[in-house]
Amino acid sequence: MENFKSEKEFLESYNPEDYERLSLGADMVIFSISNEDSKNYRKLNNKYFSVLLVKRLDFPYKGMWNLPGGFVNIDENIDDAADRILKKSSGLSNIYKEQLYTFGDVKRDPRMRIVTVSHISLINKDEIKQDLNENAFWFNIDYEEKGDTFVCRLSSVVENIEFEAKKIGDTYQIVKNDKIAFDHALIILTGILRLRNKIEYTDVVFNLLPEYFTLTELQTIYELILGKKLLAPAFRRTIKDKVEKTSKIQGGAGHRPSVLFRRKKK
Repeated sequence: MENFKSEKEFLESYNPEDYERLSLGADMVIFSISNEDSKNYRKLNNKYFSVLLVKRLDFPYKGMWNLPGGFVNIDENIDDAADRILKKSSGLSNIYKEQLYTFGDVKRDPRMRIVTVSHISLINKDEIKQDLNENAFWFNIDYEEKGDTFVCRLSSVVENIEFEAKKIGDTYQIVKNDKIAFDHALIILTGILRLRNKIEYTDVVFNLLPEYFTLTELQTIYELILGKKLLAPAFRRTIKDKVEKTSKIQGGAGHRPSVLFRRKKK
């Protein structure tokens, strides 16, 4: 190691080419809740918990699916890059997001050494005004856990996907996956687990809802994310301090009118 007498002396001798480089990416796990109109007017609309995926048009993994993502430019911070990538990849902007996790396995990308900072975003896609890119599609999420095994099924109008993960110690490893590029199956799984944990102690779930909603709708969203049925009385005790009743009523042919609630203002 050379002995430099000052910061100036060090900087004058510094050559970036002497150091190995890696690239930094940002990947977006965009979750949504949406409705499917029921053909039976006496039934409530079905709700789906979904994630946005983009079909790859180039190598590597051409024809497979990945999360909206891209590289962080040398002159931008990570959050700005996430906003830019979100807009370019999906046409979405000004939605809730937070950093999820940093993925840096040495072999996660066959092109070069790439570390990615993943982000999680939550939206109510029924209220989206922008059009998605033509190769971006919403995939409905259905998952189940059996012991240390996590099986996730993703379905869309264009393709159905399934991946499987095993829990080893405190982490998961993907053991079955043939349609999702890079390590994005693991990123999706990490996002599901993060969201499932956060709705238990935060108000983050309200980013998936319109301003006004029924308690049945809210419970359904919890059940979709948690992957299990909830008892209505216990659920309502759990969320009573998070919502407030309004004077609005949800009507509709064949339905008993329901009182609408909204997120309680702090």
